[in-house]
Amino acid sequence: IAAYGKSARNGLTLLENEVNDSGGINGKKIEFVYGDDENKPASAVNVGQKLINDDKVVGIVGPLTSTCANSLAPVAQQNKTPMVTGTGTNPKITQAGDFIYRTCFIDPFQGTVIAKFAESDLKAKTAAVLYDNGNDYSKGLAEYFQKAFKGKIVESETYNTGDQDFNAQLTKIKATNPDVILLPDYYSTVGMIAKQARAQGIKATFLGGDGWDSADLFKVGGDSANGAYFSDHYSADDTSSQVVKFVKDYKKKYGTVPDSMAALNYDAGKVLVQSIKKAGKTDPEAIKAALKNYSGTVVSGKITFDKNRNAIKAAVIINAKDNKFVFVKKVQP
Repeated sequence: IAAYGKSARNGLTLLENEVNDSGGINGKKIEFVYGDDENKPASAVNVGQKLINDDKVVGIVGPLTSTCANSLAPVAQQNKTPMVTGTGTNPKITQAGDFIYRTCFIDPFQGTVIAKFAESDLKAKTAAVLYDNGNDYSKGLAEYFQKAFKGKIVESETYNTGDQDFNAQLTKIKATNPDVILLPDYYSTVGMIAKQARAQGIKATFLGGDGWDSADLFKVGGDSANGAYFSDHYSADDTSSQVVKFVKDYKKKYGTVPDSMAALNYDAGKVLVQSIKKAGKTDPEAIKAALKNYSGTVVSGKITFDKNRNAIKAAVIINAKDNKFVFVKKVQP
């Protein structure tokens, strides 16, 4: 999922430049120090420990995926290092303790949004699910979708992380002829699944979560990804002033339209930076207190935190069409 890392870093670099150009935090410049967790839980712990012990960071933005965020959260909590993930949607992450926050919605909300959209907008009566049994994000989204979907789940199949051949599972799904198929995974995997499903003649509409959001989806899945719908945190087509400014600044700097990974990590970084500024010092307890009482509007919308340190915010539905992502609607919590 290298494309995620690149987008996240771009978003945070843009934020770093903005903050420093406007005087930094209380006259001091900020610097983001980067570590690559390779999307592996053990690497996330190693990288996190290096950032905390060697680089002496005052806070962490990330990790990007739920599996890595779940593994690093207890380490950050133990070291009293404020950690804000902008993209880890699995509910367990913030349960690690009071230094752990997230600025995105969680999977129960996302799973419910996709299920309701399938029923009300797509008029789906039957659904199949194909998910990664070893991935917290994929497993969680599959679970919450199945709980929320009022129609019939005609087939639920699993695979292992790193698998590239899904034909056996797809053959079983094809036999049930579902209206929709939920593929709750990251763009690199769902692109392959979509391709293999269409090659088998499966006509169902594909559904997914925020893990679909990368232009690389079309590099992997080609036309097979078109026609799908997925839930996301933000759309570059949103007309709010924050989105318009962010898209303009990002395009000026990088020459591309920012995806949700860029926006969400920019947001997570901004919430952390503003909380450090409000705290007036880099003391972890002071930063934690500022985060707890945070209320503000960022690119992906207005953010306040509930008692479990999860952001309360809206979702958007995106349609993959003509190798582009098209904004469909906004769904309030």
